[in-house]
Amino acid sequence: MINQVYRLVSPRQFEITYKDKSLQSDNVVVRPTYLSICAADQRYYTGSRGKETLAKKLPMALIHEGIGKVVYDPKNEFAPGTRVVMVPNTPTENDDVIAENYLRSSKFRSSGYDGFMQDYVFLKRDRIVPLPEEIDPTVAAFMELITISMHALVRFETRAHSRRNVFGVWGDGNLGYITTLILKKRFPESKVIIFGKTKYKMDHFSFVDESYLIDEIPEELRIDHGFECVGGKGSQSAINQMIDIINPEGSISILGVSEYAVEINTRMILEKGLTMFGSSRSGRADFVNTVNFMTEHPEVVEYFSMLVGEVHEVKSIQDLIDAFEKDLTTSWGKTIMEWKI
Repeated sequence: MINQVYRLVSPRQFEITYKDKSLQSDNVVVRPTYLSICAADQRYYTGSRGKETLAKKLPMALIHEGIGKVVYDPKNEFAPGTRVVMVPNTPTENDDVIAENYLRSSKFRSSGYDGFMQDYVFLKRDRIVPLPEEIDPTVAAFMELITISMHALVRFETRAHSRRNVFGVWGDGNLGYITTLILKKRFPESKVIIFGKTKYKMDHFSFVDESYLIDEIPEELRIDHGFECVGGKGSQSAINQMIDIINPEGSISILGVSEYAVEINTRMILEKGLTMFGSSRSGRADFVNTVNFMTEHPEVVEYFSMLVGEVHEVKSIQDLIDAFEKDLTTSWGKTIMEWKI
């Protein structure tokens, strides 16, 4: 069959590419229904990744956050119309020690490999996870982002010591919101504190125990473990602030992406005996855990819906451009595309 792929060919310019795909393989064919725009997609769209990177990666279909419906399964394991979450990480090998999202051989959609902006996406059957009908599709659209926090928390539980009285999360954006919410649900007896720069964003964090602007932190405040969800240049001050107020032998989980190297206070890391670890992307197990988490705690879906910004119906290339341009002016939440092109 002929499949239409909507590729970014240069900053702010999309073109349709036609690819001949076979139905004789073992792949499950999924029609995307709701897609979510990520900051990484925007860096490609606006050309801010740099000329060398763009020359290597483009042309490429964007978007790695999305859900869809099964159109065809050669093994009939998934009935037509089954709602599924699409897993963007695509491993090419197995490793007994290294997780699929850290294998250098793995491919990741919308990062040098076509993303979900297609008429149909052909996926290995382990790259889809069934999605309960009761979960809001506009929330499920950015489930990949939620899985990143879930993945970091699973790693935290295997690496951090057992004293978990106070958690601190730095970053008042989407990732900080998701991380604090999951922390509060997984550790209901613990105190969860959000640290941020923007008061109106922090007002959305109604479920946390305490909130502080980063320049108004009480001198006596201490945390047992910290999560950095800032990214960019701001991650440097966030990490160093964590190092200052964390208790000895605590852990610091780094989730924010920075394009540049940052300086951190290694002297105090040594003096306090801190554990610092990074987490990036996620794998199938994290998607399964997240779907189960949202099923077991249906109230979190309502909280996550606070992150739904505008929902754009996309029926044309111009609609696509409009959605990306509008997303650039959005200061809170996620831009969702209802994929009808």
